[in-house]
Amino acid sequence: MRPKRLPLRSLIAFFSVALMLTLGAAGPVLAQDDATPTQGEQDNSVPPPPSIGSDVTLPYFAPPPSMVQKELVGPYQLLKSGKIDMEAMTITLPLYRGQMKDGKDVWYILTDTNDKGNAEALGLNFSAKFAYAAVGKAARKATLEKDATLTFDAGAVDFSPEHVVEPGDGDKPFPPKKAEPGSVGDDDYSPLVQITNTGNQIYNAPVVAYGVKSDQLAFCDGKPDFTLVHDHVAKICPKDMTVTMRLTTGFSFGRPVLYLSTEANDTVTAAIEDATFAPGLKDLQVGLDDGAFSAVERIFITVNGPTGGDNPQRQGLNSALTDKGVNPDMPLSPLNVFGGIPTIATDYSPLWDANVGEWTKEAIDKGYRSRVRDEFEILGLVRQGWITGPEGKDYGSTGIIIDCAVAMRLL
Repeated sequence: MRPKRLPLRSLIAFFSVALMLTLGAAGPVLAQDDATPTQGEQDNSVPPPPSIGSDVTLPYFAPPPSMVQKELVGPYQLLKSGKIDMEAMTITLPLYRGQMKDGKDVWYILTDTNDKGNAEALGLNFSAKFAYAAVGKAARKATLEKDATLTFDAGAVDFSPEHVVEPGDGDKPFPPKKAEPGSVGDDDYSPLVQITNTGNQIYNAPVVAYGVKSDQLAFCDGKPDFTLVHDHVAKICPKDMTVTMRLTTGFSFGRPVLYLSTEANDTVTAAIEDATFAPGLKDLQVGLDDGAFSAVERIFITVNGPTGGDNPQRQGLNSALTDKGVNPDMPLSPLNVFGGIPTIATDYSPLWDANVGEWTKEAIDKGYRSRVRDEFEILGLVRQGWITGPEGKDYGSTGIIIDCAVAMRLL
């Protein structure tokens, strides 16, 4: 099962101009040809043009409010260190090379940090919650060397396993009959790294290739060898020190977002997310959400939402595992719902504590089942009894943590 990213050709020229003015050359690349419906247009997971239903054409509309103030409605790139291509649904990021103590090469990216100054300087997401992530094996230790590379104390990743996901039978594709991630970290692996000789800052540094030399990673034109690299890699180019990663669509407080899923502390989840199994993340406490000393934020995942690749209400793991979209070779996003993200809330962490829910039979029979896009909408449905935990169990944390850096807000 290969990366489930939607082939989104464009938002609209309105967004394109706004983002070019706001972000300059580093901003998203947006195609203008919208003659063929994209998956995001077909299942209504991306914004439509504001000119629909109006007596004036698109050029008459003012730039989005997010150009004036980032917290207002409109597109806004959060992970500014990369260049987003909306047609390919990818982000091209700087590729970093470090090494293990034994000299093995470690190729990684940077997405988030609790170093606020460096987050702003490098275009990374800031997460204050990372201050509480250095527990057990949740954060690897690293030393900054004189040549500005990192030497990691521990944490290896094997990219050679075959990535397999076989949906369950009939109307219950989740949980899958078989799920094996395409990359597996050893017992010490976590995407987090604490730099011990420069102030103990913590960075989200997912490994995208391990133990290979640069000439083995020369996939500058795409078609990478997935036995050598992360399953979200679309291109990797050591000579340019860049890597292009596939993105996924989701929602946060009703706003569509793009995110990069890289690790999970559960093998089944890692397989479904096309992510690396990272055992070290198991040492983080879940269930605390925004309580004191919590390193996590909540993500809300639906199992049995509406299905159908062209259904504008489509959502959930069952849909992602079995539905076919505009491009039948590209599995669909489950359209998960995130808690706080930068510019919307102050509690952002890319370490998402998975709350998994199911619509009850009564809710389905009454016709209440639909797409949900907001944390508090979901919690209200849980309170009313229309959504429960899997198989009718209490709703709450499953103990699963998924590392997903949010790259862009689409509204």
